Amino acid sequence: MDNIAEKVGEKIAEKISVRTACPLDCPDACSLEVTLTLGRITKVDAAPVDELSNPLTDGWICKKVKHHADRVYSPERIMTPLIRVGAKGSGQFRSATWDEALDLVAEKIKAAIASHGVDSVLPYLYNSSAPKLEAKYLTPHLFARLGAPEILHTICAATYGAAWDQVFGEMLSIDTLDVVDAKLVVVWGANPAVSGTHLLPLLAKVQKSGGKLVVVDPRKTGTASRADLHLAVRPGTDVVLAYALSNELARTGKVATQFLESHTTGSKEFLAAASKYTLEDASKICDVSLDKIRELFELIANTKPAVLRMGYGPERNRNGGSSVLAVLGLWLVAGHFGTSGSGILASTSDGFSIDVHAPWPKDVVRPTQRTLNMNHVGRVLRGDAGAWPVKAKVFLIQGANPAVTAVDQVGMLAGLANEEIFTVVHDQVMTDTAKFADVVLPATTHFEVHDLVGSYGSYTAQVISPVIERVGESRTNNELAAALAIRLGFSADEFNGDPQFIADRIAEQKKHSLQLRKVGTTVQFEDTWPTFSDKRARLFVADSELPLPQYRESEKKYPLVLISPATSHTINSMFADTDPPRVAISMHPQDAAQRKLTDAQRVIVRNDVASIEIDLVIDETMRPGVCFIPKGLWMRATQTGLTSNAFAPDDLNDLASGACFNDARVEVTVA
Repeated sequence: MDNIAEKVGEKIAEKISVRTACPLDCPDACSLEVTLTLGRITKVDAAPVDELSNPLTDGWICKKVKHHADRVYSPERIMTPLIRVGAKGSGQFRSATWDEALDLVAEKIKAAIASHGVDSVLPYLYNSSAPKLEAKYLTPHLFARLGAPEILHTICAATYGAAWDQVFGEMLSIDTLDVVDAKLVVVWGANPAVSGTHLLPLLAKVQKSGGKLVVVDPRKTGTASRADLHLAVRPGTDVVLAYALSNELARTGKVATQFLESHTTGSKEFLAAASKYTLEDASKICDVSLDKIRELFELIANTKPAVLRMGYGPERNRNGGSSVLAVLGLWLVAGHFGTSGSGILASTSDGFSIDVHAPWPKDVVRPTQRTLNMNHVGRVLRGDAGAWPVKAKVFLIQGANPAVTAVDQVGMLAGLANEEIFTVVHDQVMTDTAKFADVVLPATTHFEVHDLVGSYGSYTAQVISPVIERVGESRTNNELAAALAIRLGFSADEFNGDPQFIADRIAEQKKHSLQLRKVGTTVQFEDTWPTFSDKRARLFVADSELPLPQYRESEKKYPLVLISPATSHTINSMFADTDPPRVAISMHPQDAAQRKLTDAQRVIVRNDVASIEIDLVIDETMRPGVCFIPKGLWMRATQTGLTSNAFAPDDLNDLASGACFNDARVEVTVA
């Protein structure tokens, strides 16, 4: 890809178009065409459909990315390093130079290590919307060299990933583009209408050719509204539905016996556990009509080829690991593998095999790093000795906004307000988290860097170069790490990372090929296999923390389950500053009538932890007993500064200690 300077020479052209790619936290990794007028982004759109573009993009992109320039040039864009002068959370800062800010940060890190040890320095490096090198290269390397703790990304997808690894190892996902060959697609706990939108036209093609689309989701989402069959399960009960369907396959002789014998282990144990649940049990526990469950069973039992697209919704409760394991197991019991248009559409990120981590220096022993569950960071910041053995003294956040994205928002905000902790935030705009920082450092966007964009929804890798000059004094993640490393005593040679060199090397290694794998070459159990020695999927693992799925009923102190799924407005909390979703709680008419509530009424949402006042939307797309506040709202959205995550407990689910966002329970009353 041409650099902007190469495109226009020394003189800035009046209007040009430049190619790049989107690295944001979405499966699609769209190829982009950016229009520049006098060196400024004036339009972001899909790149033309050609050999240089991701075929999944197909010439169109979501509205969020179309308006990405609003963030690049936001009035809240951080232009210079800032040092706090007011109380934490006040957002009062003075401008500083990079040298002054970095000298202060290095001084605080050194002091923390000297007085409390390296475990007092906590790097919160999420970077889910950063390109590959920005996310993985020098910043994690710096903190690994220090021996600082690694904060595990348990807040999202960890449970799904652990379940996949337990069943399949590193077996590749099918290619999203192969979905069109299916006669049945079951979308379970995902809503590509707002996340991974390029799956929708492929699903439409399946339906147009006579195939069926089924959606399992507590809400009638944009995807569910397009489905031939929608099962609005009660949150946390997915494991029961999957078990009951597997049991019915066994009872009716529809199990893929030959496939199970040839390609799995543990099927007897799995089916024995599933035998506890009938379709009637599932109807009662999941609160779904028996007719709909039977219809789904008939489709799974008798339709081939069939694809499962499972999302991250089912993992976000106490039964998260069990739900994922049970649904993956159901697909194995049904034997939906081995042909194009069959298998499981999961993350394609394992197809990206190039190591983008900084090399470890020779003759240097790697220090042992403690690990910290991201869901419990708020506890650590508040000084909970049971959560962490030492007091946190330095908290560095990069590419994340935990003030509004973390579970137990009340506890996280209390931790961020702790004056005893020196907090550093490296970000593009003044987020809610940045307002609690002692030092704020300006970060680049992906329009300003050399890097590589991978994907978890397609088998593509795209090299990107800057399309605009840096806004303000922003620096990349790697530049920050290099400058800080030198101040902490590491050699400039070790941290002399050259992203352009690495991106060029990767491009050369791939011979400038966009496609990591050709369409049609990831048929599971034909082209790609479970990565165990016997190449068999595992339905039962005796030595696992969760050998078999199990169902646990949720607590019912408060009657309504509050969920906070993604919307078409934000990516996590990104863009909620420029284009927030409506600030309201959605509720089924039945629940509203029971509480004598009316549409557009001001209501109070409360539990033992938090209370917020918000507008009510009476919404027939909700199922009874479940309500919805959009994900990613900033604190400015409500009078108290609290959002949906204030109600989400920091409890851990049953596999990989993942988050339990959907275990939030509330009551809603008139304000």
